[in-house]
Amino acid sequence: MSKTNNKGGQSIGDALKSWFTVAVILLSFGIALLVYLRIMGSYINFEGGYDLIKNNVPSAKWHPLPGNYLAMVYKGGLIVPLLMTVLLVLITFSIERGITLMRAGGKGKLNVFVKTLQDYLNNDNIEEAIAACDKQKGSLANVMKAGLLRYRTLQKDANLSKEQKILALQKEFEEATALELPLLSRNLVILSTIASISVLIGLLGTVLGMIRAFGALAQAGAPDALALASGISEALINTAFGITGSLLGIVMYNFYSTQIDSFTFKIDEAGFSLVQSFASRVI
Repeated sequence: MSKTNNKGGQSIGDALKSWFTVAVILLSFGIALLVYLRIMGSYINFEGGYDLIKNNVPSAKWHPLPGNYLAMVYKGGLIVPLLMTVLLVLITFSIERGITLMRAGGKGKLNVFVKTLQDYLNNDNIEEAIAACDKQKGSLANVMKAGLLRYRTLQKDANLSKEQKILALQKEFEEATALELPLLSRNLVILSTIASISVLIGLLGTVLGMIRAFGALAQAGAPDALALASGISEALINTAFGITGSLLGIVMYNFYSTQIDSFTFKIDEAGFSLVQSFASRVI
């Protein structure tokens, strides 16, 4: 069962407000249309070659060369560029999320970093812990640094009770985490949306292709098994494209969601350690 809820609370409308998202979609559509018309739809992929252009033969009557998959995909119809656009957008945002989460992980292994912070906290070495956060440069380090700075300030505050100080430190962690998590989950809604609509677009292309195939068969006036089989084959290309996009979308969404869950767990673990350390030392 795939995860289709966006963890960061970002809607598809919010995602489309980003200039980067719009630019990726438009550029992907332009590339897909160019590949579809100029590469897949080139006369060299069809029987007759240049004679098709010379004799002004309608593209609907072009027949793919045996074993030429580019031509077979081209015959899938105008839904093919849309499916190619969806696939290109999926690949682009998968790469973007991978780079973002890699940077959010910072330098070194997070488990080692958390263990190092716990050792510093156990020895009350706050300055060394802050320096370790500056060196790590990740989302976890940003949250921990905010908490450590508040930790140091609260240690010197004599006007608050112990309970007030602990609550203030917990609130600092919550605010810092709330700033980091949306950055990690941004654009995941694009992946989840693609996982949902890709197969539907493919099925739409298949239905349109089947309508076209049976319509042509009806106009022919006589049953033509070869023409019908060819039309159905071309229509099913859209389904194959759509299922591929949906499958990849589900896999990438769940993969990155798992990584974000791991980040969240480590942030909670490190924050709990800091609060416990503070509670054991504050007067």
